Amino acid sequence: MRIPARFAPILFSALLSSVMVCIVSGFVLITSQGIHPGLPAQWLKSCLTTWPVAFPTVAIVAPWVRRIVGRITA
Repeated sequence: MRIPARFAPILFSALLSSVMVCIVSGFVLITSQGIHPGLPAQWLKSCLTTWPVAFPTVAIVAPWVRRIVGRITA
């Protein structure tokens, strides 16, 4: 199954923000609380509560950052 190319920016934002949220929330939880039995549940909750903020942020900011990088590197 292929997704139409017109959805590429939204898919990019969804995937990038998902990966970013998982890595950063895991890092913050482990460095602040250490590894403990409740960590997986806490990590999942953290990911699910922060992703709705990260997704629109990436969707809005990514095009702006691409333009800035294009100007700097052109």
